[in-house]
Amino acid sequence: MAGFGQRLWLLTLLTVASVFASPNTPRATWPNGPFVTSDRWIQDAAGSTVTYVGVNWPGSLDAMIPEGLQYQSIESIVSRVKSVGMNTIRLTYATEMIDQYYDNGEKDITIQKALTDALGQDGGTSVYNKIIANNPSFNAQTTRLQVFDAVAAECAKQEIYVHLDNHISKAGWCCTPLDGNAWWGDEFFNIDNWTRGLSFMADHGKSWSNLMSMSLRNELRPPLDNVTFARTAYSWENWYTNVKKGSDAIHTANADVLIFLSGLDSDQDLSPVVNGTALTPGSATFNRDDFSGYANKLVLELHAYDNIAGPGPSDCNLVQDKLVNAGFKALTDQAKNQFPMVLTEFGLEQNSTAARDPYIGCLLDYVPSVNAGWMIWQLGGSYYIREGTQDRDESWGLLTHDWSNWRASDFVDGSLTPAVKTTLTINPNSGSLSGTSDDKSGAASIKAILASDSFDFSLLIYATILAAGLMNVM
Repeated sequence: MAGFGQRLWLLTLLTVASVFASPNTPRATWPNGPFVTSDRWIQDAAGSTVTYVGVNWPGSLDAMIPEGLQYQSIESIVSRVKSVGMNTIRLTYATEMIDQYYDNGEKDITIQKALTDALGQDGGTSVYNKIIANNPSFNAQTTRLQVFDAVAAECAKQEIYVHLDNHISKAGWCCTPLDGNAWWGDEFFNIDNWTRGLSFMADHGKSWSNLMSMSLRNELRPPLDNVTFARTAYSWENWYTNVKKGSDAIHTANADVLIFLSGLDSDQDLSPVVNGTALTPGSATFNRDDFSGYANKLVLELHAYDNIAGPGPSDCNLVQDKLVNAGFKALTDQAKNQFPMVLTEFGLEQNSTAARDPYIGCLLDYVPSVNAGWMIWQLGGSYYIREGTQDRDESWGLLTHDWSNWRASDFVDGSLTPAVKTTLTINPNSGSLSGTSDDKSGAASIKAILASDSFDFSLLIYATILAAGLMNVM
């Protein structure tokens, strides 16, 4: 009798399943885009919640080629990302790559030329030979954009989303307020070239089935290489003007992708956007109507680097409160403007103590608990060239120098992988966050410094802190 009951139940189950799997109800296929937003959530085309969990892969340094290919194949590198359950790669690029495309008669340059330009004839040739040995589909005619295409294709094959990040204008190491890439109108940050670059990459990425989102700009900061310009230009009002230009450029070229908005103070503050307060020195406030036809494509991103110049805070309540005030309040119904939030950069030196770092522990407890997305800085263990040093080691890289293994496996196994799993488990109570929200803006304090009589002394302190910390990580 029990056997008959089990068979009857199985028959009923199969009948129900056949109804829901009928040809009239097509089954969703990965990545099931385009994505949209609904209040604090990112959703796929079926309305299912999507949370980004991933890692940064730099492609914006001098050679303007995704790093590490002289050591490993693209397939091997992407497989590492997939092995810990991550679903996203934040792939960085420089506007200069697109500038060179247009300067070269609308034709990209080959990786062979890019490498010899960046590394010299001997160094470039050596690295090029290693890259094509590891990636035999490449040859002397392969261009930089074709390498980006190959990375996107392999990510799609392994079901990993690509998020394109406009990291810098003039290719190289990022970021300081003195590098000429800090703010719209800075020495290398030409606004027209920037919007052209966003449009180009948005259009180019249409052929990537897994290009789900793009950023407007990485780590906007005071352009302190020109004090007079910084005093007049660095403001929320100018931020809003240019954010609308960049967002329009992306959406016009590719209406499918989400658009990530980064804040001031090296992307550590988005409070006026979330709280709906004045975008100073003007009186206007953030208004979704200014993004006509694609207000449901906007996502906020923040960075957390309180460990940049030394150990970060170990009090998790303080860490949480700072994130809430900076913009994580956007995940709650207490926000004037609700948005999805992604922590697109944070990280630490990958060593024997990484798994016990209290600050990173706080971040990896809090951010997943509220189902905010995150992407750790960074994947690779070395660069083709960084700040004039070829084959420079990256101690913050998850992978070893030759990209062959985890640099700190106890951190990856004991901290990172569990955080991935927690993040991808939707918490129905994550619409309510504890923490203060005093509307104070870190960027507003920087703006006040720029306008004050004591600016020169404050500038010295600010530049010293950044020189000690920001020059050591992206």
